Amino acid sequence: MNTAHRAAQEGSAASDRTVVISRTVDAPRELVFEAFTDVRHLSRWWGPEGFATTTRAFEFRVGGVWDFVLHGPDGTDYQEWITWTGLTRPERIAMLHGEKRDDPNAFESVLTFESDGTSTRVEMLTVFPTREQRDEAVEKYHAIEAGGQTLDNLAAYVTENLRKGADG
Repeated sequence: MNTAHRAAQEGSAASDRTVVISRTVDAPRELVFEAFTDVRHLSRWWGPEGFATTTRAFEFRVGGVWDFVLHGPDGTDYQEWITWTGLTRPERIAMLHGEKRDDPNAFESVLTFESDGTSTRVEMLTVFPTREQRDEAVEKYHAIEAGGQTLDNLAAYVTENLRKGADG
């Protein structure tokens, strides 16, 4: 069982290392899930406001990797690496996220997609290796605001692009 999943089951046991962000998206969960599973979609919305994504490698499967660069609005490039550790279509995505393979500071995230009528509630539960790393991510890198902006970008992308295509 991965750390994020364990933290979700244990509740507050890992709460000092956990960040939870959620957003309701006005689209069916299959479309919202699709936005995460196809690089042509993911690269267009991933990241906080003002950031752009360049994908170097992408394979969406358990054990597959997404190797990419986040380009900050100030010109800073952030090397990023994600490996998918669990997938249940269209309900759940688990991943390990760091700067590179074997990053000792990598953190685990579990995204869940829950149908809510014609909308989808997306929850991103992230567990950091230590409380200090969680605090640094929140304070220095604004992880909560950035995560909220990322889910806002997802919602805008899905409702403005994918949903239009599905409805049309």
